[in-house]
Amino acid sequence: MEHLWEILSHTLLDTVKLIPFLFLTYLLMEFLEHKAGNAAENLLRRSGKVGPLLGGALGILPQCGFSAAASGLYSGRVITTGTLLAVYLSTSDEMLPIMISHGAEAGEVLKILGIKLCIAVAVGFLVDAVTRLCIKKRVQEEQEPQIEAFCEREHCDCHDHFALSALKHTLSVTLFILIVTFALNLVIHGVGEDKLASLILDRPVIGNLLAALVGLIPNCASSVVLTELYLGNILSLGALLSGLLVNAGIGIAILFRNNRPVRDSFRILGILWTVGAVSGILIDLIF
Repeated sequence: MEHLWEILSHTLLDTVKLIPFLFLTYLLMEFLEHKAGNAAENLLRRSGKVGPLLGGALGILPQCGFSAAASGLYSGRVITTGTLLAVYLSTSDEMLPIMISHGAEAGEVLKILGIKLCIAVAVGFLVDAVTRLCIKKRVQEEQEPQIEAFCEREHCDCHDHFALSALKHTLSVTLFILIVTFALNLVIHGVGEDKLASLILDRPVIGNLLAALVGLIPNCASSVVLTELYLGNILSLGALLSGLLVNAGIGIAILFRNNRPVRDSFRILGILWTVGAVSGILIDLIF
């Protein structure tokens, strides 16, 4: 019971930290639907071409809130696929505070963050460019802001005040996050972090692929394990980045809950894992 209470308390704390980001995200979406109208939506569409740059810069901040926010905005088709991927790829979750607490050199930290940011922005722009060139007509239809449809799918009363609607969305998603995070923490506690770490010991290529899989776990424990292994000279720089590039926190779970069709979420997940694994392998060959 003592361990169960500890897991539950950590789950509650992790979930509470996300609530402000979720509420602000839904508040923005509801404001666009209730107040701003077509003018704000057109502005967001026009600014979408620089979305990957902004997304990468915001995602680099040391928390997973922006990945959760980006998932909500993408589900309403307010941001592009490239912008979403840029946020996911640049997000580092617990990496930065852990490295700072271990006294890592500033140059090393900046190098890791710089590599992640460059890859995130480059992939974001590339995905958006390929999307516009190859499937221009379909993308135009899919990228049309669909905030009203998203609102209806969430079973809210879109005639509510936008702040009340945002609060309803926040409470609904927070409950989902609480359940998912608690289940993941139970699994991690039962399996043990040591066994999880043994899967990604410094193995050429295989280590990168496994690290990328571990990084997909929508929980801060994965970034903690990856960073600790790197600081302990168990993981290579490439394997670390393979895991951290795909480590988008709870954002992936929110994407699968909110985004439709589901196959689109799997497409994004596939791109994310491929970029993380391939980038890590290339980095190990270069450095």
